Amino acid sequence: MSKARNFYTKEFKQKAVELSYAKGSLKQTCKDLDISFSSLSRWRRELKHYGDKNSFPGKGNLKLTDQQREIIALKKELQDAYLENEILKKAVSIFSKSDKKNINL
Repeated sequence: MSKARNFYTKEFKQKAVELSYAKGSLKQTCKDLDISFSSLSRWRRELKHYGDKNSFPGKGNLKLTDQQREIIALKKELQDAYLENEILKKAVSIFSKSDKKNINL
């Protein structure tokens, strides 16, 4: 039978990484906290690469740097502006057709 997966909170992971740096020993920290060496190593890499704010986002969420988050936000804003522009084009087209009909009456 397989062992159930442990779920660790973002705060626990951050504290474990801090403790590993304070102790200077990854193996001892793993033993004290009863976590795997590979997990703590991965958490250290992730925290170093993504920083406090962007590391450990949770299940199903992407790990993104600040620049990647900004790019996604700007793409969304651009898409919204494009859709708004398309709606306005259609509205102008509809109103210009109805104006032509009113003139011919």
